[in-house]
Amino acid sequence: MDSIVQPAATEQPSSSRNRLLLAVYTAAIFVSALLLFSVQPLFTKMVLPRLGGSPAVWSVAMVFFQSLLLAGYAYAHLLMQAKSRIVPVAVHLVLLIAAFATLPLGIASAYGEPPASGYAFWLLGLFAVSIGLPFFALAANNPLLQAWFVRTGHPDGHDPYFLYASSNIGSFLALLSYPFLLEPMFTLHLQNRFWTAGYGLLILLIAACGALLLRSPRLAEVEARDEEVNAPAPGLITRLRWIFLAAVPSGLLIAVTAHISTDVAAAPLLWVLPLSLYLLTWVVVFQSRPLLPHKWMLMLQPVAIAGVVVLLAFGGEQNLLLTLGGHQLCFFVIAMACHGELARTRPPARYLTGFYVALSFGGMVGGLFAGLVAPFTFSWIAEYPILIALAALCRPSANERLAGIVKWYWLALAALAVALVAPSYTTGDLSTWLEDHRVWVAGAVGVLAALLALILNAGRWKIFATVALALALIRVYPADEGRVTTVRSFFGVHKIVVTPGGYFHVLMHGTTIHGAERFRNDDGTPVIGRPEPITYYHKDGGIGQAVSAIRERKGAPLKVAAIGVGSGTLACAAEPGENWTFFEIDQSMVDAARDPRNFRYISSCMPDMKPVIGDARLTFAKEPDGAYDLVIVDAYSSDAIPIHLATEEAMKIYKDKLAPHGAVVMHVSNRHLDLETVVVGIADANDLTSWVFNEDSGRDSDYIFSTDVVISAREEADIGRLASSKQWVQTESDDRVRVWTDDYSNILGALYRRLRDGE
Repeated sequence: MDSIVQPAATEQPSSSRNRLLLAVYTAAIFVSALLLFSVQPLFTKMVLPRLGGSPAVWSVAMVFFQSLLLAGYAYAHLLMQAKSRIVPVAVHLVLLIAAFATLPLGIASAYGEPPASGYAFWLLGLFAVSIGLPFFALAANNPLLQAWFVRTGHPDGHDPYFLYASSNIGSFLALLSYPFLLEPMFTLHLQNRFWTAGYGLLILLIAACGALLLRSPRLAEVEARDEEVNAPAPGLITRLRWIFLAAVPSGLLIAVTAHISTDVAAAPLLWVLPLSLYLLTWVVVFQSRPLLPHKWMLMLQPVAIAGVVVLLAFGGEQNLLLTLGGHQLCFFVIAMACHGELARTRPPARYLTGFYVALSFGGMVGGLFAGLVAPFTFSWIAEYPILIALAALCRPSANERLAGIVKWYWLALAALAVALVAPSYTTGDLSTWLEDHRVWVAGAVGVLAALLALILNAGRWKIFATVALALALIRVYPADEGRVTTVRSFFGVHKIVVTPGGYFHVLMHGTTIHGAERFRNDDGTPVIGRPEPITYYHKDGGIGQAVSAIRERKGAPLKVAAIGVGSGTLACAAEPGENWTFFEIDQSMVDAARDPRNFRYISSCMPDMKPVIGDARLTFAKEPDGAYDLVIVDAYSSDAIPIHLATEEAMKIYKDKLAPHGAVVMHVSNRHLDLETVVVGIADANDLTSWVFNEDSGRDSDYIFSTDVVISAREEADIGRLASSKQWVQTESDDRVRVWTDDYSNILGALYRRLRDGE
């Protein structure tokens, strides 16, 4: 060992040099994290239009990012096995420069149009080819720079995990700044340029870190290693525990994001909120004195788990603050408890890179389960409750209090399970009571799990079993009345609900009704004959009036393009001799709508319907110009039109396909976003005039709903009698609202306008 110590380099770094080391390394790690996590919403937003704006695009993107993060951490771990200090510095700088040569970011030319199936794997390939190299290089920076910092001989080098907190502060700020600063202010093109410039700055900072490492005294590095030579290596059980503790919150991150984004919009605003909280937990737990002590989080964790059970049991998606706030607050506490356990059991700096490999491997496992395995395995979103139950196992072992009471727990729980999950074996009165109070019972069992943890300090397996039972109750006794069938695809989970008595069949995505059909009359007799369009498509609603007015104005059979199939209701809006073409991205939705056991619109009114499958922006653009009298845009991602179908460029496509006196109808009913202003703006940018229909039907009990509809046309005469109708208001574009384009959209602004107007 003495042979590697140079006599001229025995001097320890000065205090000024220590300050310089800390400043440069902190800046490099901060900028790297800033770039690493700002590119995720940036590039994913660029990709969204290729696959219909589906929230699943973000889930698959997260799987890709987590997998490449593991690859970067493994690369850093292997690189630091080299005995020479020059090799890691030289190799990594070459990698960074090679990655910089591929910038600015862009979608690879080979991925112009998605396939008809296998979207997830196609997306993974797109991400790998388009941004794989620059993201891989960024992913390696955090563990690599921390390992370099240890070898500089800095006094804090023995415990460099505080730099991990600095990294996550950069990540946290990047994610928060995206929806609140970058997205509302800058186009995608400008964001891309800024990101490329930041990458160049990072290369200079990392080169400076490498130079400081190479100029550091060798003696300091040797002494740092000698201090840890006797530190035992982490065992297999410890490493598996690290992986599990990292996997659960990682999977929950994807599950929670999908849950909340389904009912608002597939947009960076709703992606980055959970991810920001996830990163904030890393910032807090790796502080030398955490603001939120770990023991507090362990006490709150069962309460948070019970909170999710109650939220799932009672719903609450009608309330935006409850949906966004409740689930994310519970997620934050659960992630804090898991990550706090990781921080508490972290190894000495000697095993730093191996620790990070375990963390990233766990993150990838959780992401793969929630983002890829679950959608192909379950017909409903089972991954969320499964991961919530597994979170109970992330608790440390406990010494149970009141053991005389606890020992009877398993017998009592088994009896409760039989009574609740299998009510057919209970008395008739109990079975009826359970049916009437199913939501309250499920919520109460979830609260029981919290009480077990807080009062009896029960073991994690007892808490796990209680939570699992509560979540099973939610599935056995869903909040939906009547019989429920679920259909799951890459584009989400749809529920087909048969109401009590079989009066209506209802199609739902999240908590949003997409269509319904009456199967029985009020007297209980079956409905026969041609089904009547209801929900948003009733003849007196905005879409029904628009179809009727354009037909009347033309005085001949219509040629119509309808974007979105849903339950197939619009098939029965067509009259004999008319030519209606439907465009739909989700084949499973078409299959469900065709089945007369679910809905009879297509089988009764348009049995030969052959929808064009694929994203409407790509497929509809191929249609001949000037072909359609009416274009109806009714494509939903739960409660929101996919953003790329509501841009200036999208409206230009619709306009190009219109006949000389045609019109575009866009259905913009939405609980959370003001889309009327957006559509009027993009229409005005294409020299179209718009009229808005917004009226409450007062017939919700008959599944005839109020609708917000915008019709846009070149001339007032093109929309016939609607122009003089008091129900339709000619509306000018709002100069204060920036027009949405493929390069710019502002979900935050649409959300603010809806909240401001109190609608």
